[in-house]
Amino acid sequence: GGGKSKIITDGNIIEKGGVNFSAVHGETPDNILNALKLSKADFYASGVSIVMHTTNPWVPIIHMNIRYFEMTNGTWWFGGGIDLTPHYVVKEEAIAFHQSLKDICDQFHESFYNTFKEWADRYFYIKHRGESRGVGGIFFDRMGSDAPISKEKLFEFVCALGYLFPKVYTKIIADNKSKSFTEAERNWQKLRRGRYVEFNLVYDKGTKFGLDTNGRIESILMSLPPEANWTYDYQPLQGSKEAETIEWLKAQPNWLAL
Repeated sequence: GGGKSKIITDGNIIEKGGVNFSAVHGETPDNILNALKLSKADFYASGVSIVMHTTNPWVPIIHMNIRYFEMTNGTWWFGGGIDLTPHYVVKEEAIAFHQSLKDICDQFHESFYNTFKEWADRYFYIKHRGESRGVGGIFFDRMGSDAPISKEKLFEFVCALGYLFPKVYTKIIADNKSKSFTEAERNWQKLRRGRYVEFNLVYDKGTKFGLDTNGRIESILMSLPPEANWTYDYQPLQGSKEAETIEWLKAQPNWLAL
């Protein structure tokens, strides 16, 4: 198997962005079999992953992934999600983002949004920092034969998420791309990108799967930002918009209840 990667760098809006497509198959590695508690069988996995890092700190990072996995023993499942990582959390923007996800989820099953939102809150939590990577979104994994809708409907659902992605993100870009920003705000952006790096290298399942299956390293690390920073024991000023962002990320609120 293999895949394709398309990368944009130094664009007018996107400082670094990428789209990965992969379709791989073969003997399932023992460490994956053991982790998933599955019997020995060959596998096929395919997915699309998108990450966008912007120049302007007021335009959030976005990530989308949809994937399908099956084995010759009959095991199969879908996974994926969309999540938003603002450098500066804006309540109204987060609410609108979550509402768009709920609208799609509700078309397929009434339980999807709440279940997948809570899943995203758990998944995108940076434990060693005590904060979420961003304002979350939805995340789901191993949605297979025990899902509340059919395989065909699950396929329609992941396709619907794929179609939603450009609609949601182009509006967010349009709303924020012309906002001015300072060097201090740009430096804060790099600190927040540092958190993104920490999550992707320590916790992200896709990164681990790619490394475990000897995937192409450039594609696996495509999600990392072009620049990031770590300032020792950085503490934002009390009452600042940076401090407010940290408060939101630690709270992980129910955005649609605000």
